[in-house]
Amino acid sequence: MLDIRQFRDDPESVRARLATRGPGHEPAVDAVLALDAGRRAAETSLQTLQAERNRLSREIGRLRASKQDSAGIEAEVKARAAEMHELSEKSAKLSDDQRSLLLNIPNLPQPEVPVGGDASANPVLRVWGEKPEIASPRDHVAIAEALGLIDPDRAAKISGSGFACYTGAGARLERALINFLLDLHTREHGYIEVSPPFLIRRECMVGTGQLPKFEDDMYGVDGLFLVPTAEVPVTNLHREEILDPARLPIKYAAYTPCFRREAGSAGRETRGLIRMHQFDKVELVKICLPENSAAELESLTADAERVLQVLGLHYRVIELCTGDLGFSSAKTYDIEVWAPGQNAYLEVSSCSNFEDYQARRMNLRFKGEKNRFCHTINGSGTALARLYVALLESGLQPDGSVVLPPALHPYFGAGSITR
Repeated sequence: MLDIRQFRDDPESVRARLATRGPGHEPAVDAVLALDAGRRAAETSLQTLQAERNRLSREIGRLRASKQDSAGIEAEVKARAAEMHELSEKSAKLSDDQRSLLLNIPNLPQPEVPVGGDASANPVLRVWGEKPEIASPRDHVAIAEALGLIDPDRAAKISGSGFACYTGAGARLERALINFLLDLHTREHGYIEVSPPFLIRRECMVGTGQLPKFEDDMYGVDGLFLVPTAEVPVTNLHREEILDPARLPIKYAAYTPCFRREAGSAGRETRGLIRMHQFDKVELVKICLPENSAAELESLTADAERVLQVLGLHYRVIELCTGDLGFSSAKTYDIEVWAPGQNAYLEVSSCSNFEDYQARRMNLRFKGEKNRFCHTINGSGTALARLYVALLESGLQPDGSVVLPPALHPYFGAGSITR
């Protein structure tokens, strides 16, 4: 959530930076300012009435002490009380309406973020490794079915489309990847492992920006929500707290399944494991001081890139332009791994700096002369399904087997997958 003071102090800057995300934000900015002006006017009037009521109350006390008639002034105090109640309700309503509007306004892109309308304007920052030479590339679905790694028909029978059932070596590979990722980030990168609940309260979903904007994409269960990403429970671990700055940055790594209603448009991308309603992910979260958040984003991105480097997978890093930024993000790098069977790059990690946007929504602060909001950063470290796809398609051998990177051998128990 944006700071209302930004709207008051420099509304033109807010309009200009939001405009780089795309059209349609101008009415919301004007509405926020109008509500803020109305709320502040109501609160000023209320304070004036409170002061007048206090003065009259003192006068009543003086009159009573001197045994004089105070009935007229008492009637005036009662009239003031009714007016004050009305103003208090008006102020509260305007405050609620203002907060509701602010919760639906996206974060401001950082000034250095490239301006563009959509993903076609995202610049490639760097490329690592070489594309593997596969004589006859095959789709991961064909590879997995031939090796008995997934059973899409039975998954559909159980849950419908958009779900996977890993079997045999396929299930073992998924488990091996989760353990490998958690060990890498905790043992080498210094993150603290946490295992959070998978059902999340509404206020926590609001805290990280999933609600109210994207409620239709979430799975609700008896007033709770199935976790869409570990970012939500992990970032909210310290909600409503005032942290000692000496503790910052706090670095967490967490595995969760992720549940999302959206499953992409019909066509090639919906086949197999690339876009699903349920998938596994290891998430990286940082809570840090504002002055350090730019550097912390760079180091978190490097930690996510390290996954693909250790696994020997070719990838590229792009920076999202203003029109492609996520709702809560001020700056984002996407890491895209090469999948030979798709003949395309697949996003496996999105690393974002939210500045104080999420912290303000969850009232997460750090101590100082004046308590200030922390900055929050997160990124996938990485998403399992697309990493799984890249491993199968990049490791495919002429005989149909799949060779796994050496880093996975201790976790999987073998160097390759055969029928």
